[in-house]
Amino acid sequence: MEVYYGTRQRPRSYVNTALVVCNVIVFIVLELMGSTQDSWFMVNHGASFAPYILEGGKEYMRLLYSVFLHFGPEHLFHNMIGLFFIGDNLERAMGHIRYLAFYLLCGVGASVCSMTVHAFVEPFTVSAGASGAICGVVGGLLWVVMANRGRLEEMTTGRVAFLIFYLIYGGLQSTGVDNIAHISGALLGFILAWILYDPSAGLIRSRASFEQRMKAKNRLQIAIGLLIYAVVLWVIVKITQSFVLF
Repeated sequence: MEVYYGTRQRPRSYVNTALVVCNVIVFIVLELMGSTQDSWFMVNHGASFAPYILEGGKEYMRLLYSVFLHFGPEHLFHNMIGLFFIGDNLERAMGHIRYLAFYLLCGVGASVCSMTVHAFVEPFTVSAGASGAICGVVGGLLWVVMANRGRLEEMTTGRVAFLIFYLIYGGLQSTGVDNIAHISGALLGFILAWILYDPSAGLIRSRASFEQRMKAKNRLQIAIGLLIYAVVLWVIVKITQSFVLF
């Protein structure tokens, strides 16, 4: 396992960089095809839209596709700046594969929560963006930092908790922001980090205690945790389908 002691070059966060690049490429392609600030154009290219997900063709993949879509350059810029400077910390702590799984699960989970609430309250809301997944990254960082006795690289429990507060408070004070995705993303990130994080699997030397290392999660524990997570999201979608009439 590659180790970072604080004086050597940090391990590279390939997955996080690839996620940023992927979001930018998708945005450029869509801008060349039309306008990413046109809600119906975005719906036609994968944005989350409850009637299409819950009725008709049951287009569940929108819950994933929408994580890589953004409404205009400002939306993309703010999200990618946050992901670029925060995601690398969590990737080094979790390892490449676990971080990728974590990010996608946070994004989809936040999309499910957002779509469910909007289906009952504002059923024709169009939602897209990586902010749910990014808030999940911050929520995951909170768990990982706590597991490492309050510090991971330059991150501390206080700094991460303040960042979560800032993201959620800023969203609540703004218009056109999917606050449900932000709040649920942070909570889901915290839970998923508890499921997936193994101090011995990351790319950096962990500060976690010896007892935590001895209790490192095995594959069966992770598989059961992720299965429960997937079942809960599936049940939420099915319940929403049963009660919402468009």
